[in-house]
Amino acid sequence: MSRAFLFPGQGAQTIGMGRALADSYPAAKAVFQEVDDALGEALSTLIWDGDIADLTLTANAQPALMATSLAAFRAMEAEGVAITDAAFVAGHSLGEHSALAAAGSLSISDAAKLLRIRGRAMQAAVPVGEGAMAALLGLDFATASEIAAEAAQGEVCQAANDNDPAQVVVSGHRAAVERAVEIAKTRGARRAMLLPVSAPFHCALMQPAADAMAEALAGVALNAPAVPLVANVRAEAVSDPATIRALLVEQVTGSVRWRESVAWMADQGVTEFWEIGAGKALSGMVKRIAKGSDTRTVGTPEDLAALAT
Repeated sequence: MSRAFLFPGQGAQTIGMGRALADSYPAAKAVFQEVDDALGEALSTLIWDGDIADLTLTANAQPALMATSLAAFRAMEAEGVAITDAAFVAGHSLGEHSALAAAGSLSISDAAKLLRIRGRAMQAAVPVGEGAMAALLGLDFATASEIAAEAAQGEVCQAANDNDPAQVVVSGHRAAVERAVEIAKTRGARRAMLLPVSAPFHCALMQPAADAMAEALAGVALNAPAVPLVANVRAEAVSDPATIRALLVEQVTGSVRWRESVAWMADQGVTEFWEIGAGKALSGMVKRIAKGSDTRTVGTPEDLAALAT
């Protein structure tokens, strides 16, 4: 039986996430303290007792979700699970940073600082209101890509997240994305709706954020991960630090090829996918991509107790 550890992306955040882990596992609590120290602020207080609107701000959500994932991972290690118990790690968008921290490629402190920079740069890349993202449900990636191209009309509109066989997210200028929603409805989409996000991620409009990440990553030590990373923009395994560095930059403007990534892991013999951190969104996607695979979530002490059995 081959296993992969998966790390969630933006949208999974909730107030209180990771608190029970921190209360139950000193190693999990230490992760939140390390992130607070790295950022020079009590992000953990916002995560556990703050306002969801503040936590959802991109610059907060990204390091917060990483902290929660790494707290869950450290708790797993305390229960005897090692990173080498997985054949691969993968993360959805910002989750790629969490995956690399779990695999020892990035320090938790550097991951927190990078994600704060990434979040701020993504938010600043496009004035509020000028960009948008929309989910097109019931359409495959090829159809969604055709719709995005048709909707662009000289603006940016791209298929940003290929999440599963019937869920694609498009991103770009608001007017173009709104056109894509209307076109999708005429092309048989089950649903097509704008998403409550603060910026148009994973499209060409994010180039200023990609430039900021290139500069930030240039000063960060990257090791080869203990197990290979299945990279968002490649949908295959990579281990070379220089390649990973380049792909983390490319990922800011590139599509998240999640459907292909999970299918690739399944083709390599992975039958068990563990979603580590907040939420269950990735597990739902995996079930629709790699039918028959075993999924489990690791985000609470109860989840860890279930792993033991």
